[in-house]
Amino acid sequence: MVGQVCIIQTTLPGSWLEAEVGAFCQQMLEAGAACIQHSAIHSIYRWGGQIEANAEWHLQVKVTPTKREEIISILEKKHPYETPQIVWIIAESTDDYSSWVESQ
Repeated sequence: MVGQVCIIQTTLPGSWLEAEVGAFCQQMLEAGAACIQHSAIHSIYRWGGQIEANAEWHLQVKVTPTKREEIISILEKKHPYETPQIVWIIAESTDDYSSWVESQ
């Protein structure tokens, strides 16, 4: 059998210290996320008609598909960006992993 996990991705300011990113992640865990991975990245994008390039933090938040809307709502409320990147996919996973995500 195949399980399902929702992976929500967002970015945070690269100027944040790792402790600040950790505190943000803690809020997601308290809201029902099972696991969050974060890493430093460099983003290039258009904003206000200009091309921008900045360091950012990339977050991957793992939740059950049924908790997706709850976590996205919290991300939208707590996120420091005016228009945050919030995207998600429903991924197939092993039954063991999806069961673990569900149990969190």
